[in-house]
Amino acid sequence: MAFAPMGPEASFFEVLDRHRASLLAALSRGGQEPPGQGTRVASRFEDTVGLQMVSHCTTRKIRSDSPKSVQKFALILKILSMIYKLVQSNTYATKRDIYYTDSQLFGNQTVVDNIIDDISCMLKIPRRSLHILSTSKGLIAGNLRYVEEDGTRVNCTCGASAVAVPSNIQGIRNLITDAKFLLIVEKDATFQRLLDDNFCNQVSPCIMVTGKGIPDLNTRLLVKKLWDLFHIPVFTLVDADPHGIEIMCIYKYGSMSMSFEAHNLTVPAIRWLGLLPSDIKRLNIPKDSLIPLTKRDQMKLDSILKRPYVTCQPFWRKEMEMMADSKMKAEIQALTSLSSDYLSRVYLPNKLKFGGWI
Repeated sequence: MAFAPMGPEASFFEVLDRHRASLLAALSRGGQEPPGQGTRVASRFEDTVGLQMVSHCTTRKIRSDSPKSVQKFALILKILSMIYKLVQSNTYATKRDIYYTDSQLFGNQTVVDNIIDDISCMLKIPRRSLHILSTSKGLIAGNLRYVEEDGTRVNCTCGASAVAVPSNIQGIRNLITDAKFLLIVEKDATFQRLLDDNFCNQVSPCIMVTGKGIPDLNTRLLVKKLWDLFHIPVFTLVDADPHGIEIMCIYKYGSMSMSFEAHNLTVPAIRWLGLLPSDIKRLNIPKDSLIPLTKRDQMKLDSILKRPYVTCQPFWRKEMEMMADSKMKAEIQALTSLSSDYLSRVYLPNKLKFGGWI
């Protein structure tokens, strides 16, 4: 078993610096993956962008003279008129605000959400350009300072608590960091545990972000903004299960529902740091800490393996096939079976020091 370094050693930073250099070299080549990672492009997928809408995609038509479509058409016009007023007055509203302007008319929040996405897609502009914001659920901590749109100065220095991801990512400015890397953490519980273990100061400097599961739009926008500004390595820490892999893919490659805005949301340079299925065997994690794959898990895993971007990630495919063969999955918390602070004291420091990502 490897021992955790007592502090941020030179070799640790050298590994990260080499990785950052390879990322910058890839950017200079036009954003392609570093050599050996593969650059095969499949339909609806570009390795430099992720999943994006293609020009010949299927479209829907909403008719104003059809009894079946008249209500949907009226709701679209209603929301368009509200958007016009927001843009004209240079004010912002959340999707929830719009729903509560006439909750009986809209019926439920999903109706509003879908129409706003349709309008954004139809006009080919990001949602924030419509002056509609999403309520943030994500958290950020670590070596980062910035100024919000209203002039509020925010310091995310890692401590016992984190800072909520801003609702208007476009409005934040003067971002400053000395971070060597950005760590995306799938679950809030793991994120809070790393805060409690003072991880940001133990392996300083770094930035940590969590979307508390499937990331909301603002969390994805923030990760994209940090990458665009600083070009520091971005790693993901997710459960070794199909759901965790799905979440990682959303950050890296995007989702079909938001493919029309892929350029503003995806970070293809993201790397999978853990928990890898191969780590389960390598670390001899006890079998009673593992969980059998459900039928739903197996279906999700099969679906991911068939996606076009997996052809660009042979190491990812190998890990997923290993999971499929074992028919077992593991949560990050399984590492506590080795020791209560194994994640922050041993696992992450050694992974980062020795380049244990794919």
